[in-house]
Amino acid sequence: MTLKVYYDLLSQPSRALLMFLQVSKVPFEHRPIALAAGEHLSSEFKAISRFQKLPVIDDNGFKLSESIAIVRYLVREKLIPDHWYSRNSQQQARIDEYLEWQHLNTRFHCASYFTVKFRKPLVTGAPPSQATINSYEMKLNKCLNGIENLWLRDNKYLVGNKITVADLFGANEIEQTRIAGFDPREGRPILSAWLERVRNDVNPYYDEVLSTLNELAGNKEDLKASAKI
Repeated sequence: MTLKVYYDLLSQPSRALLMFLQVSKVPFEHRPIALAAGEHLSSEFKAISRFQKLPVIDDNGFKLSESIAIVRYLVREKLIPDHWYSRNSQQQARIDEYLEWQHLNTRFHCASYFTVKFRKPLVTGAPPSQATINSYEMKLNKCLNGIENLWLRDNKYLVGNKITVADLFGANEIEQTRIAGFDPREGRPILSAWLERVRNDVNPYYDEVLSTLNELAGNKEDLKASAKI
């Protein structure tokens, strides 16, 4: 039975997982779920994911949530090129180091900025104060500067000189901020070069998976349709 993947293209970890599967040539069945339409809240989807969040996989009846857990499972079960999530204990530990770090850093600050500046105002109709935006932007900048000056200081990628799943998760979180009108590349030549390197390594899948985000980043009128993401 084909691996089924439930996702939404405006979900950062969903995009990372799709890129990972496509570039690794793992066959799977697309099962898009519209978060903005509330499809993840249906009783039918709850039978697939008890958490009612995305992404989720169904591998021959084995259902699994949480993107990092999904990647680790797929590496064990499928034919995945080793560099994505190395079987070498120390290299794997370095990848895990970033994947754990990102929860309260890249993911937290990028998503928080996106939510405060665009998602919440579009849902509630109440714009944030400039002081609030400045506060969240300061924290986001500090996080991105850390990626520029710590994670990427001596490496071509987040973990060494070969692309790994860490780069897919990191890039997709950072790309999300563009919908809110933020340019993560500005003033960060190392981070900018890294994002372009990841894009080139993963293409054509990188551009395909980011197509919806790119459209929204260039068309703010469409943001209302994605406000609940």
